[in-house]
Amino acid sequence: MRNHEPSAYDCPMCRLVAGKDTPMTPAEAVVYRDDHTTALVCGKWWSASPGHLLVVPTTHVENLYDLPDDLAAPLLRTVRRMAVLLSTADGCDGTSIRQHNEPAGDQDVWHLHIHVFPRWHNDDLYGRSDDIHLPTKEEQIARAEVLRKAL
Repeated sequence: MRNHEPSAYDCPMCRLVAGKDTPMTPAEAVVYRDDHTTALVCGKWWSASPGHLLVVPTTHVENLYDLPDDLAAPLLRTVRRMAVLLSTADGCDGTSIRQHNEPAGDQDVWHLHIHVFPRWHNDDLYGRSDDIHLPTKEEQIARAEVLRKAL
């Protein structure tokens, strides 16, 4: 369909699904996986919502346009499960999900991924999109361990 993935793209999400580290995220940041999906701690944290999750299809799918119908339900099921997990583990006031397609839609990784954010009243998450923290691998691993225990 409308794809922007460069040729010979070394997909960081595929690396993580395969149990390999990326420059931003260690493989130990994976919180959950099943036959169709993987959920992991994001390697870029917004200060208003530190330690949010990414949910990805296990097979390489560039964007929402390319998502096969038979993967849509398992993907959304895992998104829901991770939202419930964040609500329970963090005691947050709510959750938000966010997904981007193509460069004009702010997609910057060429593997479909859905952000699942813990939210708090008046956190102004979307108004503070430039207020980010690049966590250490140790921070990501610690966050993943807490969430795995809460599953």
